[in-house]
Amino acid sequence: MILSRSISRPVVIGLRLIGIWPGSSYEIIVRCIWVANMMSAQVFQYRYIIKHISSGNLADIVDSVSTTLPYSLLFFKIISFWIKRGIFKNILIGMSRDWIDTSTAKLDVHVMVNKAELAYRCSNLIISVYASAVFIYGGMFLEFSRQDQDDGFNITSRQLLIKMDLPFAYYESPMYEYVFVLQFLQLLATGISIAMLDALIITLILHIGGQIEMLHEALENISIKDEKHGSLRNVIKSLTDHHYRIILNSEYIEKLFSYIALMQLLCNTIVICCIGFLIIVAVNSYGDIKILMKILLFYIAITLEAFIFSYAGEYLSSKSLSVSSSAYSSSWYLLEPRNRRVVILLMIRSQRSLTITAGKFMDLSMIGFATILKASASYVSVLYAMY
Repeated sequence: MILSRSISRPVVIGLRLIGIWPGSSYEIIVRCIWVANMMSAQVFQYRYIIKHISSGNLADIVDSVSTTLPYSLLFFKIISFWIKRGIFKNILIGMSRDWIDTSTAKLDVHVMVNKAELAYRCSNLIISVYASAVFIYGGMFLEFSRQDQDDGFNITSRQLLIKMDLPFAYYESPMYEYVFVLQFLQLLATGISIAMLDALIITLILHIGGQIEMLHEALENISIKDEKHGSLRNVIKSLTDHHYRIILNSEYIEKLFSYIALMQLLCNTIVICCIGFLIIVAVNSYGDIKILMKILLFYIAITLEAFIFSYAGEYLSSKSLSVSSSAYSSSWYLLEPRNRRVVILLMIRSQRSLTITAGKFMDLSMIGFATILKASASYVSVLYAMY
């Protein structure tokens, strides 16, 4: 059984329901349900885009693209996790060993506990933001639909919560209500799933950050007195082993999230651009504040998703480089030559930062996040000029 003390229980439950958590019950059945659900939704969503792409209604096309791409991105993430489930299992095993080794060695575990608590709070916040975005979006949609009905509109012009080209007449009651409920549940499941995966990467990065801080404390406590008692050699060996496990776990995270991060940045750039365009259209259109109220929190959630991945890469990079400074600040120059050489090698290796890349093309960082926002703003101006 894999321990999961660093990962909050809601995230573990969510990963089990997606079919990602190793050893989950009915794993194959859960995956088949997700494939059928996502594939059917994607087919109808892209049918709608293809059907209306020649209509000339740019705002409608942009709106449908902004709701379709997150579905496609989540589908890609889930399939990627299924394919690389062995890597994810190795990460969880490494995290469990870190907790066991810390407890066995009777080390000060306050750092790991603090990081785990911080991960719990971040996970709850991310899940709350996405769930709130879905409920507010659905609530606003119902309110505006009720107002349209009071104005005596044509029943055949009823809009769906998620734009789809369904192969049957959905606008008659009670079929319309059934479709609305199914779409809302699907949207809620999609939003929560995206939040689970975002919370997961934050949890993994914070765990490695806790391990690096524990390595800092161990480096600062290197004493020449231990060398006189002959125990320093074992201490330095444990430090190098600890550093190697940190590097190994970070490489596992890189392999797991590299191409996910690439698709994440590409899709987030397009979606942020689309939503920004819709916000500008809503602000400049008198009496059309409906769009603005529906998508504002959705815009915040999508931007938060891009920020989470960029911050995770920035945090891991800065934390890994700090190991070299801690090692240099220790009393390494007073050690015997054989012990000194090991510490110097550790300093040299730690000068090469640990990173998460976007498909091996670029490192995730806050600079990259700023680039996404600038690129999205540029594309918004182009779309608005076309509009």
